Amino acid sequence: MKKMIKALSNIAREAGSAIMDVRSKGFKIKDKDDKSPVTEADIASHKVISKYLTEIYPGIPILSEEGTNISYEERRQWKEFFLVDPLDGTKEFIKDNGEFCVCIALMRDNRPVLGVIYAPTQDALFTGSIETGAHVSRNGETPKQISTIPPAEGEGLNIVGSRSHPSPDLAEYLDKMNVAKMTPAGSAIKFCLVAEGKAHLYPRFNPTMEWDTAAGQAIVEAAGGTMYGLDGNEFTYNKENLRNPGFIVKA
Repeated sequence: MKKMIKALSNIAREAGSAIMDVRSKGFKIKDKDDKSPVTEADIASHKVISKYLTEIYPGIPILSEEGTNISYEERRQWKEFFLVDPLDGTKEFIKDNGEFCVCIALMRDNRPVLGVIYAPTQDALFTGSIETGAHVSRNGETPKQISTIPPAEGEGLNIVGSRSHPSPDLAEYLDKMNVAKMTPAGSAIKFCLVAEGKAHLYPRFNPTMEWDTAAGQAIVEAAGGTMYGLDGNEFTYNKENLRNPGFIVKA
């Protein structure tokens, strides 16, 4: 697992470099069929990730946000695959607030068992698997182990929530809690804040897609946290419809 983490980390960094290259030159924005935005950076990152994953792990299929549509009949047979968001936080990328990242997860039996998230503007690389634990490396430094930090008894909660997708349901949910601080953040970086002990809770009521959450879930769980659906059940992947229901991430 350590060898794969190193390989995926290098790929994520290469993808991040491709994103930053597009960012420095300017880019065009298009709307996909679902009206969500896509940029040249999304495509450039996808090409980098697909190229290297295919070269290094030719026997493991790839399900990527910017990849070709793969039928459920085909992918339901997969026991192992990579689930990829080449540029998570496209809206944040367009706003140029720096809160975007590259997400790569290894899935086994439709569960994320390894996750890599790279935030290129921060040069912050988060990795995690149950076998190795969770780690962060900033500015190319030696990775250090991280872990979630649950709130102390009576302590107010530090909550992290979506910057671009506020929800009335979230406000209602938080009304019942002792909230000390609410931090808005973009993309899967929210998972990393929980994994690193900087937030206690990340509740999400608005829809996401499977590639938005898999790497983050692997990292949070490796750091000692949990992620469940709003119904309290295990979060599922490789569904016929790849849209996610709501979820709760806890330290």
